[in-house]
Amino acid sequence: MPKVIVEPRGAIFEIRLNRPELLNAVDRETIAELAAAAADAAEDGDVRVVLLRGAGSHFCAGGDITMFGELVRLPPEERRRELYQTVDMLHPLLVRLRHMPKPVVAAVQGAAAGFGLSLVLATDLALAAADAVFTCGYIHLGTSPDGGMTALLPAIVGLKRAAELMLLGDRFDAERALALGIVNRIVPPDALAAEAEALAERLAAGPGEAYARTKALLQASLGDAFDAQLRRETENFAACAAQDDFVEGVRAFLEKRPPTFKG
Repeated sequence: MPKVIVEPRGAIFEIRLNRPELLNAVDRETIAELAAAAADAAEDGDVRVVLLRGAGSHFCAGGDITMFGELVRLPPEERRRELYQTVDMLHPLLVRLRHMPKPVVAAVQGAAAGFGLSLVLATDLALAAADAVFTCGYIHLGTSPDGGMTALLPAIVGLKRAAELMLLGDRFDAERALALGIVNRIVPPDALAAEAEALAERLAAGPGEAYARTKALLQASLGDAFDAQLRRETENFAACAAQDDFVEGVRAFLEKRPPTFKG
């Protein structure tokens, strides 16, 4: 069973995370499949818009905690190296989503946590079901963010609000996500698929060259912040993963208890 389902429909290219039993959490295989799907969408001349979704009741709950659970058994330096390689795999996917000359739309239901929220931020437009729940989440595992979050979230919500969301890691609902500018629209849960399809169809019928130039201008407004920040995020995430607080955060999550950090 593929962990990512690709469904080209004429001008619309749907990419669907397909691990509903794990809330579409991503592991290395999922990241590789997502990156390949994004590359296919970018290179297909018939594709005019990309639709990113999650199978089942959730969008994406972030990194696969069972993968982290296996890594915490490793010595610190080996753990740092493994996490560096894993986070570094995200770069081609995120750069592709940001730089491809086609609009990318996210349809968000249920949880969008950690890297799941980073994915939402990396898209051009996002619809959220009224029951969607968001969180940066990284701080609860004793790590700094990845997925371009430290570049995109401050640009969208402002530095102080980004600091609050990342340092406290609180959950917030679709209404606050809309107020912060993280999503563009809230729709009833049972209407999300239809609304996302309608938006994709509208974009697919639009002026592709103008879309491409507009996306390039918007990306240029960040300067080199996004691509450079990805590299810095990888280094800092890996450094955090080598610490005892990461081990405690992962174990506490798996044991369903509050963590006791000492760093």
